[in-house]
Amino acid sequence: MASQTASTRAERESRPARQLAIVLFGLGIGVAAATLLGPLGFHLINYHVVDDLLNQIVGGDAIGLILVAPAALAAGVLTLRSHPAGPVVALAPAGYAIYVYTQLTIGGEFASRPGNSERFFPLFLAVFLLGGAAFVMAWNAVDQRKLPEPSVVMRRTAVTVIFFLAAFLTFGLHLPGLVDVIGGAPYGVEYTQSPTVFWIVKLMDLGIVVPVAIVTGVGILRGATWAKKLMYTVIGWGALLATAVAGMGVVMMVNDDPAASSVGTAVFVGFGLALLALAVWLFKPLFTTPGTAVSEEQPPSVTVG
Repeated sequence: MASQTASTRAERESRPARQLAIVLFGLGIGVAAATLLGPLGFHLINYHVVDDLLNQIVGGDAIGLILVAPAALAAGVLTLRSHPAGPVVALAPAGYAIYVYTQLTIGGEFASRPGNSERFFPLFLAVFLLGGAAFVMAWNAVDQRKLPEPSVVMRRTAVTVIFFLAAFLTFGLHLPGLVDVIGGAPYGVEYTQSPTVFWIVKLMDLGIVVPVAIVTGVGILRGATWAKKLMYTVIGWGALLATAVAGMGVVMMVNDDPAASSVGTAVFVGFGLALLALAVWLFKPLFTTPGTAVSEEQPPSVTVG
């Protein structure tokens, strides 16, 4: 009887992991499907955007197919096998899906540009919901008190990169465009050709990404336990996004996009590779350190004497 009770409890406690794995498999398949149906694959999805943004979508889709979808599927496999790294790894592709598919869904110039992306709203919605569900489930599954303690060098490097990311997004990427628009006579093509995308990206980056990055960096500096989970999330998500932006730049260069910049592309490629290396460095102890970062309690052993 005691053995049966322990088995039932173990089955009940493993159920959330199976549910998260299923959601992650769905997310990986959804990202791959949306990518292959778009301009990178079969050209069935035609976005309501200008050519330079289309090049960016192709570049982002390439990274989605090469990194994001495999990361979601790998996290699903790890979670299904009760590996402690599974839910932690899941946070990055889940956050990426929420961020990117919000923009792909509502970021087109639907009234002025031709396209048919609205017909694929159910697919975009599914990817968005799967990303949101995976993020919440993975976040709840990770016990930040059991995450490997990063070294002093790791913490300093992570803080430097996170603050640099926040500063670059604010002052390097978005402030010049905002000054141009607020000045009353905008001339930048980023706004004049695609105002919807302009404002969506500004709102998400300055209203969500930058504040979260700053809070995470401050928390790491103060040695707060709650900041460790955020550090994995921001570094993992940032590595995927920075690589996607680098992919956008490469595609723009290959297609001779007038808005392409060889210097900007080189910077983003370097930054993307650096963030990927940092993510590997940060996540590696999850695969080598005994213990678990998962918050599920293990069922106690039962001795019958």
